[in-house]
Amino acid sequence: MSESTSQEDPKPAQENGKEDKERKQEAIEVKEPIENSQSVPDSSALDTSNNVAEETTDEIKSQELNMEGQPKISTGSIKDSNIGVSKNIVVRKPAKVIFNLDQTVLNSKLEQPWNKNLFERVEARAQAMQQKIIDKDNLKKELEKKAEKKLPKDNLAKEWFNTENMTLSARAYLLDKILPTLVPGVEKMLMQVEKKKLLPEVDIPTKFDPINYLGEYLMRNNPYYIKDSGMSGYQRVMRDVTEDLKIHVPNTICNRVSKMKENIKQKREQREHINEVKVKVANTRKQALQEQFDEWILDPKGMIPMVVIQNVLHEFFQNPDFQLESCCKQLDIADSMEPRLNKMEFIEYISSHIAAFKSEMFEELLKHLCHGADEFREVIKTDMRRQMFAELFLHCDHGKVGLLDRQRTLALLEMFYDQSSKMLRSLLRNPRQWPFIEFEEIDLPELWGDMDNQKHIYEDFDKVLLETNTSLSEKHASKAQIKLLENSEDQHKRGKHRKSTLPPTSPEQERGTTAEQEPNRISTKEQKQFRESTGEKSVTGQGTHTGSTPEQGSSRELIPEQRPRRESIAEQGSHRESVIEQGPRRESVTEQGQRRGSAAEQRTRRDSVIEEPQEGSTAEPEPPGETIPEKQQDIDSTSQSGKGSILGERKKSREAIPFECIEIPPEEERTQKQAYEEELFVCSELQEQIPISRRKDHFSETTKKEVQKDESCEPKSSKIEGKSWSGELLTYNWKMKYAKCEDEEQANLIYGNSRFTDLHSIIRNIQSYKEVKGRSAFNGVSFNLLQFVQLLETFVGEDAPLSVSETLTSFFKRGYVETKEEKMSALEQARQNASQVRRGLLLEALFQKWDSDGSGFLNLKEVDELLYTYKEGMEKESMRKAKLHIQLPKPQPGCEVRLSSKQFQKYIELVVSELRGNADHVLESIVEFLMNTLERSHIESLRNGARQKWLHQIQHAAETSGVSLEPVYTETFKALTQDAEAHGNKKISAHISLLEENLLLPDRGNVLLRNVACTLDDAPFVLNRVLYRDMKGISFTVVDKGKPIHVPQVQHHGNIFFWNDSRKKNNQNGSFLALPLQDAYMRIFGVMAVDTLRDPRKINIFLPHEIRFYQGVANVFSTAYHYVHSREHILHVVITGIGWLYNITPSITAITTYFTEPSPEQDSDYVLRNMMVTGPLGLTEIHRNPPTIFRKTCIFRDFLFKCTDSSEVVLASVYGENHIVIPLRERTGEALGVLDFNIGKSRMLLYREFKDLQKMMKVIQAACFEILGELSGEIKKNYILEIENVGEVQRAGVLFFRIMLKELQESLQLLTPMDFVSLLLYDYNPPAELKSPPDNKSQELEANAKLVHDILIGVILFFHPELESSSDLGNWDKCKLYVNRDLVENICAFDPTAKHVEVNVQLIDEYIRDHSRVEVWKFGNVVIEYLYHWAHICLALIELNKKCNSAITPPLPTNTDSYVYAKMPGGSLLGKC
Repeated sequence: MSESTSQEDPKPAQENGKEDKERKQEAIEVKEPIENSQSVPDSSALDTSNNVAEETTDEIKSQELNMEGQPKISTGSIKDSNIGVSKNIVVRKPAKVIFNLDQTVLNSKLEQPWNKNLFERVEARAQAMQQKIIDKDNLKKELEKKAEKKLPKDNLAKEWFNTENMTLSARAYLLDKILPTLVPGVEKMLMQVEKKKLLPEVDIPTKFDPINYLGEYLMRNNPYYIKDSGMSGYQRVMRDVTEDLKIHVPNTICNRVSKMKENIKQKREQREHINEVKVKVANTRKQALQEQFDEWILDPKGMIPMVVIQNVLHEFFQNPDFQLESCCKQLDIADSMEPRLNKMEFIEYISSHIAAFKSEMFEELLKHLCHGADEFREVIKTDMRRQMFAELFLHCDHGKVGLLDRQRTLALLEMFYDQSSKMLRSLLRNPRQWPFIEFEEIDLPELWGDMDNQKHIYEDFDKVLLETNTSLSEKHASKAQIKLLENSEDQHKRGKHRKSTLPPTSPEQERGTTAEQEPNRISTKEQKQFRESTGEKSVTGQGTHTGSTPEQGSSRELIPEQRPRRESIAEQGSHRESVIEQGPRRESVTEQGQRRGSAAEQRTRRDSVIEEPQEGSTAEPEPPGETIPEKQQDIDSTSQSGKGSILGERKKSREAIPFECIEIPPEEERTQKQAYEEELFVCSELQEQIPISRRKDHFSETTKKEVQKDESCEPKSSKIEGKSWSGELLTYNWKMKYAKCEDEEQANLIYGNSRFTDLHSIIRNIQSYKEVKGRSAFNGVSFNLLQFVQLLETFVGEDAPLSVSETLTSFFKRGYVETKEEKMSALEQARQNASQVRRGLLLEALFQKWDSDGSGFLNLKEVDELLYTYKEGMEKESMRKAKLHIQLPKPQPGCEVRLSSKQFQKYIELVVSELRGNADHVLESIVEFLMNTLERSHIESLRNGARQKWLHQIQHAAETSGVSLEPVYTETFKALTQDAEAHGNKKISAHISLLEENLLLPDRGNVLLRNVACTLDDAPFVLNRVLYRDMKGISFTVVDKGKPIHVPQVQHHGNIFFWNDSRKKNNQNGSFLALPLQDAYMRIFGVMAVDTLRDPRKINIFLPHEIRFYQGVANVFSTAYHYVHSREHILHVVITGIGWLYNITPSITAITTYFTEPSPEQDSDYVLRNMMVTGPLGLTEIHRNPPTIFRKTCIFRDFLFKCTDSSEVVLASVYGENHIVIPLRERTGEALGVLDFNIGKSRMLLYREFKDLQKMMKVIQAACFEILGELSGEIKKNYILEIENVGEVQRAGVLFFRIMLKELQESLQLLTPMDFVSLLLYDYNPPAELKSPPDNKSQELEANAKLVHDILIGVILFFHPELESSSDLGNWDKCKLYVNRDLVENICAFDPTAKHVEVNVQLIDEYIRDHSRVEVWKFGNVVIEYLYHWAHICLALIELNKKCNSAITPPLPTNTDSYVYAKMPGGSLLGKC
């Protein structure tokens, strides 16, 4: 302690001459130097020339002496008290440390007990010193204030202040060093002169010399040696002036300090200002959030579930336009509905996540919250509806079997649909059409040749849309002409700039003006070019290019609600690429939700389409013929098209884009009810750009007044159609309450049965290893609760009020009646299903107990030997009969028949069927007998449990890999190394090599083995190396023989290839094991090799149980490998299907593909992985690390999980966008993934597009069934086209077109000769002398004839390429002779990928591609429809065949890519709309 102190204090002690005394007083020796050091600069400024100053100085000194004597006592007391405290702590240390610290901390404390004591004493002294300095400074300030009162300032010294740069430095120096002493000296000298009266007696000699006096004064008052006693008022002002001047002297300390102080002051003021602004902004935001809270529907306690707000924020943060993905990490979304938020908690919770938001972002958030509040109303309404349907299911399920008949349910829906009014049917969906009926229930002619628009899922959808668009177009054109005539005089007076803003005089001019204002549209010039090329005209007189239909006319431009500026369907079809370049970008979340409205601008209550007349609204619908003033129309149109945007944007859009609200022309003979129904149809069928919620508002006076009152912020109702919310969302915990898991129930029953105690732990592991739970399998015969509820929800739709659901529920309760026989049959079926599940659990557990080494198979001979001892061999003959009914697998090398788990279960069930007695009782007896007969030690049981876990992790890695093999390789090597260390005490190396076709060096063998994965230490020597047949090694022997080969000592074998050349020969000791990798058809596709070369022991062979486990690893790896590749092939097929569909269905804005995966969270069913997204260009973005979607984050987008849960098609609308979500089913009927078709603002696709979507999905589903069936070995591979023999990847790339080609060939075989004869009559050649302009009818006949000729000639050229050089090609009379019986036969037997096929693709393309998909659909002939698709598919396959190695590649990203863009060849081959 003394050393550290003496090192700091000697210099100040020597300066004051008090070294010995201050060392004796520890409490003062540190403080005194600081005190003296502070007094030195002060003394230089003191002055004793004034008497008053001297008195003041004496007073200051006396008070300073009194002040200095006091702290000594306090310091000493502080020191003593601290010493006492330190002693107490030392005494208490052992007790405290013993209970609270570990031994190392205790030892360190006991070794240095003085450390804490020293620290406390020094800290106390430092605090005392600091306090003394503060007190002294405060006292000095008070004394200075007193001195200023007694000595007034002399402002004459301010004249010294001058910041002139030339004299600034000199002036500052003089004021600082000389003048403070010189001026008082001169003053003293002048006072002496006046005192001696020398001024009047100038000539009288005197001894007084003023110069000497002044010099003596200066010497006596040298500031460096004399401590002045005070300062005069003049000196005080001079000191202030000096300090001010020093600030202005550049490159000085004072100048820099002043600048620093100024910057600090500015920053402090800026921070204070920012803090004030932040506080104001925070208060304003809190007030806005407080008002926004009232928009939500609250529970009875006035609270909102926190998970709902979290979902809204999650949706907002996920918007790519805002780039707020980092904020999602801070959201810990709750797993239940229990946490609730009141108003203050709501404000605080949202404020905590948006503290850094700018004002613009906060405004967007407010809009999104308002949309979320409206969406939450829809969620609650949907929840109420689903609860009704769930209770209906429980009511109709009289036998409580959990199933209802599907055909009876559909029949009741059809009956209810037929008995409904036309107005109600416009809201309901036709139950006779897809998705209510399955693809297998639709005949091929109906699927491919049905072009009847009346069979749409919405009744008269295309017809109503056509009438609406036509009437709107005509009305708009007529009003534009009237307005032009009225303003004709004004037009002459205005300049060119004003003329450019007038309404166009014709539809063509109008489209041109619209194209200028909205760059996303196609120019009039391009439209004219397409019109000239085809010669077609639209019904309304507005010319559209080839392929446009009346229902796709340009009237869509005239709808006021078309703010998103999407093209019309026809324009989108013909100009998909140009549209993409011009940017029909998808709207942001806030823009997409325009149909919901914002907090301040859209607070009008939304009434359902048929809810208002039922509730007896006093406002009658406005007669359609009544005109609206222009100002009123402008306000109404603007409010409808600009909902969700701020007022400034609304005004700008109204000024920039002039439009009018168009009224439907009246019909005098219609009644008011008919007019109202048509009005409802119009509102519901303006589907392309009018959000769903707006369809619920019809064009009545009351509605328009409500629209005008948007800014009045009328609060929304807290009820939904008069019903209050209970505060619970049953659909959030839907599966917990209603989902029935049969295997879990049967497992619980087995747990309670003491007969199978040895199998309980194995069954628990099996249940825990079951990955994707909770999905319902679609079987086409019956519905479970989830499927029934989803079907009824799809039938009713989202626009129908709850009263419709109540009516449907009452109808079902009356109509759903089961006979006694049906009830008994359903109960028997449920009992059989439960029995089957129970059998599967018992036999699977028995198989795992028997297979203690985890090899994945059992020897049939061992199974028979044990079975034949059942009942002492009395049932031996009956058991032998079971082998006559089962197809046993082929014997392995060595005549060993091995049974897999499924084969073992099937074999035992056949054995049970041959025995007498109840099948369930007999099976349980056999299982119990085998379980007790099998003797397994405790060590074997533990080893079996560990190995089953490791094998499960390999399969789990495949199912959660996001279609990637890297996790599978990792878990495979992990299982091998862990087992070798735990059960073999070995250090192993392993690698996996796959067979490839040897294209570069075929002379070294047709195939080669490439090492695709290995353990980490061996990567530099093994990875990506190739083994040829002419090289050393036993791997090809394993491939040829199909059985494992074990080399105990590789150094003595002579035919082992060592990948590491640097290893010395005397160090090449160890064992080597090579195992074949086989698929479901027992074909070998690779080799897995394991060795012990890295093990330090020279002899370390593999034991039999290790070899069997490695065989099990190879088996599970093969399953996982093909699982990943099957998903990859499915993605390949989906991409091909999307490429075919996208160019002929322009209403689809995006397609997203999801796969189901096991959830990473415990007690959760499954998650969805966003595998790829197809955007506007038709390019598919495939993610390498697919984003994971959890159920708890999809309260507003739960349609994805509804589709997966029920394995049914879901039609949903979220944030103003409509979705068609279609499941991809496994062969068991469960959903392995979903396809989400986003159709934007459209209510539904046109019937043509709807049918093309069905064709695409049917083919994709058929391809999925084929791929999965081949994976499991249930079906044999079917090679139809020659290109399928090239390879698996190439086969997956053409599988979509192959299945579609076969369906078209089957459809063509069902045609009659008369169907072709009718086409030969299309021969329209008008006389040459007819010069009158052709009418519309003649143009249509000419276009149809050209279509028929071109399609047929294009098809004929596939089989008669010699016509290319013949003159018969241009003569239709000769070409139609080729349309005979042989044509259909040739079409059905044609393989476009065959080697002998040689066709002129370019010539055929010239005939086919000029005709759009819409033109073929309008023609309406089944033969042309078939041949058109057939020709395009053949052209696509021919192109793929030419580029099979480069064009058909796996669509997954590489290791270095985060995503890739894929667009399959052939996707753009089909003619556009």
